[in-house]
Amino acid sequence: MLWKTLKRKALDMAEGLELVDFSFALPYTWVLVEGPNGRALGVAMTLPEEIQVYRNSVEEPSLAALLGKIDSLNVIERTLGIAAVNAVSQYYLDVSDLPDVDVVELVKDSREVAVIGNMPPVVGALREKGVKTFVFERNPKLWDRESLSDALEYLLLPGAKAVLVSGSALVNGTLDMILDRARNAEIVVLTGPTAQLHPDFVEGTGITHLAAMRVLNIERAIQKLKLGSFRGFEGESRKYVVTLSK
Repeated sequence: MLWKTLKRKALDMAEGLELVDFSFALPYTWVLVEGPNGRALGVAMTLPEEIQVYRNSVEEPSLAALLGKIDSLNVIERTLGIAAVNAVSQYYLDVSDLPDVDVVELVKDSREVAVIGNMPPVVGALREKGVKTFVFERNPKLWDRESLSDALEYLLLPGAKAVLVSGSALVNGTLDMILDRARNAEIVVLTGPTAQLHPDFVEGTGITHLAAMRVLNIERAIQKLKLGSFRGFEGESRKYVVTLSK
């Protein structure tokens, strides 16, 4: 399972890093780490519709404690764990030479694109370019008239050649299934702020691109996150794309 792989690799890479601050919050849960070369901020999309009970077994927070919860069945613990993995990833990932490419550009030449997680700006841009787009969404609040239930991913993904996957699939535990069912796809992009993973963590999984965001102004980004500002946080970040071998 990808969660366990991420936990093992992130714990190894986290050696020498310290937990500075963290918060389980909307719209993103975030973790701030620090090491000899400075600080890095990792985020994970918070999915309130997945929460059953507001409780957490972590009594003495530390970076290792949060990383150890990435495969927890408790979504609060798991979200903090994934944000911690992303923080460690961002600390070691140099994005200075990585292209600032909109995710739509990666799949615009495909005749059909499967989008996992309704992302209206992306879906709208693809449809404007004449790309046939299938949108799968779990949260009924995010459905529109053309959304498909995420239950249909199992049936339809084996025929997909291009797949855009919201990083929230890592949070809700569906990414393993998606990658398995989409193994015939030529392009599989994990996208969004939650896709801040270090490429070494997902090499060979079937993911061909990581299209994420690097936080440049950490203090202002955290302030915006504390205020619950989605666009404000994005304004302090830079998009980037990592290309992997499938």
